[in-house]
Amino acid sequence: MIRERSHLSFFSPLPGALPLKSVTVTDDFWSPRREIVRTRSLSHQQAQMSKPGHHFDALKMAWKPGQTPEPHIFWDSDIAKWIEAASNSLASHPDPALEKAVDSTIELLAGAQQDDGYLNTHFTLVEPDKRWTNLRDQHELYCAGHLIEAAVAHTYATGSTKLLGVVTRYVDLIDRVFADDGPCSGGYPGHEEIELALVKLARLTNQTRYLELAQRFIDRRGQKPSYFALEERARTGMQSDDTYEYHQAHRPVREQDEAVGHAVRAMYLYTAMADLAIATQDQRLRDACETLWNDVTTRKMYVTGGVGSEPALESFGPAYHLPNEHGYAETCAAIGLVFWAQRMAYMTGQARYIDVLERALYNGVLSGASLDGMSYFYDNPLESDGTRSRSPWFGCACCPPNFARLLTSLEHFIYSIDEGDSPATFSADTTCHTADDHKAEVMTVNLYISSEASWPVANGSMKIQQTSNMPWDGDVSLTVSASSPTEHMLRLRIPQWASSFALAINGESVTPAMRDGYACIERTWHDSTQLDLRLAMDTTRVWANPRVGDCAGKVAIERGPLVYCAEEIDNDAPIPCIAIADCSDADTSFNNELGLYELHLSAAAATSSDNAALYSHHSPSLTSTRATLVPYYAWNNRGQGAMAVWLLDAERLR
Repeated sequence: MIRERSHLSFFSPLPGALPLKSVTVTDDFWSPRREIVRTRSLSHQQAQMSKPGHHFDALKMAWKPGQTPEPHIFWDSDIAKWIEAASNSLASHPDPALEKAVDSTIELLAGAQQDDGYLNTHFTLVEPDKRWTNLRDQHELYCAGHLIEAAVAHTYATGSTKLLGVVTRYVDLIDRVFADDGPCSGGYPGHEEIELALVKLARLTNQTRYLELAQRFIDRRGQKPSYFALEERARTGMQSDDTYEYHQAHRPVREQDEAVGHAVRAMYLYTAMADLAIATQDQRLRDACETLWNDVTTRKMYVTGGVGSEPALESFGPAYHLPNEHGYAETCAAIGLVFWAQRMAYMTGQARYIDVLERALYNGVLSGASLDGMSYFYDNPLESDGTRSRSPWFGCACCPPNFARLLTSLEHFIYSIDEGDSPATFSADTTCHTADDHKAEVMTVNLYISSEASWPVANGSMKIQQTSNMPWDGDVSLTVSASSPTEHMLRLRIPQWASSFALAINGESVTPAMRDGYACIERTWHDSTQLDLRLAMDTTRVWANPRVGDCAGKVAIERGPLVYCAEEIDNDAPIPCIAIADCSDADTSFNNELGLYELHLSAAAATSSDNAALYSHHSPSLTSTRATLVPYYAWNNRGQGAMAVWLLDAERLR
């Protein structure tokens, strides 16, 4: 049974996150992007899926064998992510036309559901006799997971339980099929996602059986004999020598110590592991999450926050294998890293996880969509010879609606709440207690995004109003008030990119206690209290570990949370010849065409003493020039052209 409406009003599907309706984003950087998603991207995506013979036609159950295109195994997930994004938008922006479109889609889903609760258009139409026979490859449980997330978001946004009713019927069937005594006992998904979705469903409904189902899927993964091997033998009569690293099923999850395989699947798995570690206080799951996190972020993550460097399998490569031009860094993987980082920050109380979240959000995620919200990158290379450009859609279109659902749920990532001074003490346990069962005693500001937020405390409520010009400067103002005098801790993240910071409360300079990367202010709050935070935002050079071969002899440029790149359209020198010596004279100017601040800094252009020669016995000469760089997220918005994040290090050429 769904929670009471009064409880649902302060419901968040993510541990520690404020509900969408408790936060209003007013940010000059993010609000226009979110408005583009709401007014352009959602309708554009709906139109793409409404093409004859595609997603929505498949939901009408009208497809016949021999017709093209054949309903794909992942189409249901695209629809579900679109519903989730639209529902998130409806939570803050009522829109009768959009709500009608969502309701019509839910009607189609209800009509496509089978008598026993099963809901998957591909298998219902194309392979009705092959349900649950190829969990490794066929995405049934992955699609179900996204339908669950859509139902949770829609229920919260609208109060309607129509989609939730459809989905819980399906989940009840899955629970029976994958019970220890069910026909697929021991089974688990090849493409992870349902695990984290089930935790959200448990938080919404307060039903422990959904949490237990998620735990079964997690605990079965990597056990021997391999379920994937058993189903393959049953399906084909043969068994391959696959180790199942691609599916993160090579070892039990608590024994995994290296990120391997398909990067998006890994991000969803690790997010679910963190969810369960929070919900059940499972120390071994937490330890595994921290070990895997360290492997990803210290050996396998691009400077943009992208993960998954291998194009052939959309997978992690070996440690330090981070090719720039031919790397992958799928948009969905960066989105998954944002999800995982949010859970890790809440579980540990450490700001370093939000530092990675911020890096991925402003760089690896934002680059996935054009500034007009109408075209997308599936993969996000850090270098281009000028032949790359975004596309309006893909045959496998997971990234566009994933991008939309993240931006429409940005509220979840700005703040977090706890009931004690350690985030780990505020968590769902096996009885599925959630944020609406508690009164927060700690508020954490994780991201500096202009917004207003409110939350309950033991003797009333508190509010915060934040004004920020991030990512262009580091000045932040916060006004905090309480309905009645309240002892409360406010934690402000001090980003790793800030070389220094200064804090004033009601105009008086203070030196706050620092803990786990947060400035901690504990006081009695009542009438409006003004906090002014100044974060030093310098333009800096970054060097990669020498073992990252593609970056040898090169530097990247960062300013605040943004990574910058050089584009051909802005620079006279060929992009591969631009060399950066230092950033001491860097300045910024506003680019009206792109709506952003670009960087200008002294540079050198490397040239050969004999420009006609392919090779020379003399080192290149350096000619002074001025380089223009734009934020990486904005590249390829002015036509095709060469681009690079990593530029020559002039000091190495002297």
